[in-house]
Amino acid sequence: MTDAPAPDPLKIVLAGGSGVLGTALAADLEGRGHEIVVLTRSPDASSPYRQVSWDGESLGEWVSELDDPGRTAVVNLAGALVDRPATPENLRLLRESRVAPTLALVRASQGLATPLRHWVQASTTAIWSDGGELRITESTPLPATGLPQMTGVARAWEETSAEALTDHRIVLRTSLVLQDDSPLLHRLSGVTRAGLGGRLGHGRQWISWIHLADWLRVVRACLGLEPGKEIPSGVLVAAHDRPVRNAEMMAALRAHYRRPFGLPAPAVAVRLGSRVLRTDPALGLTGRHCTSEVLAGLDWQFEVPDFRAALARLT
Repeated sequence: MTDAPAPDPLKIVLAGGSGVLGTALAADLEGRGHEIVVLTRSPDASSPYRQVSWDGESLGEWVSELDDPGRTAVVNLAGALVDRPATPENLRLLRESRVAPTLALVRASQGLATPLRHWVQASTTAIWSDGGELRITESTPLPATGLPQMTGVARAWEETSAEALTDHRIVLRTSLVLQDDSPLLHRLSGVTRAGLGGRLGHGRQWISWIHLADWLRVVRACLGLEPGKEIPSGVLVAAHDRPVRNAEMMAALRAHYRRPFGLPAPAVAVRLGSRVLRTDPALGLTGRHCTSEVLAGLDWQFEVPDFRAALARLT
């Protein structure tokens, strides 16, 4: 059941709305009285949201959903899951699954008579690749090259959206989102419950994270829906202001799943295990200390106080 219509309801055209984040965002925004339109390659009759078919590449009838730009926002989350080996074929998939839909949305916006009200462009804090001990904020320069599956993919994703016709464009670099059904959290919980929940590699790598409830509020602020929290156009880091070390994260997972111990996994073991699990070892062996100077400047208060509290809110 939805709430009463918002006083100035937005129409949100959501690309990538069938993923775990997109589904949560659609539910949150519709529940607040806003109109949701999900662009999808595979319409689902059981979906509670209005769906419009597109192929993620070419212009079609879906473009008409942008015809009222004064009240329309685009939220672009489209992209294949990153939890896969960094082979040339997978790198091509990761890039194309992001660049092609973004380019289609940009071309559609450029045909409008007036700019869209908002554009929220998804990206990732992994664009900084392995940050080591660097304290990263929105103003931190990107690495010259970085890892191809991180910087290489995310940079192309962001740059493709640069020519979108909109009055307000935010590039949302999101960290690890703690939510039910998260693929990465599912993998981590599995190894923890199996008794393998020790540190990965040296365990000192930083893990930037945000709970779903706080991520949703950040997106609402990007759409101008959080009173007193005006987010300017540009890059925004969606991460809690209390990152944790990998060893601290794994200890919290062990406590959450009531496992008194967890075998550590040296870097060589992580690389060997990633072949069996068909994943990318860099996901576990690299890290970044990312916080937002933009949110700090708005005196932003996170709903979830720390990593352990975030885990406790998951089912």
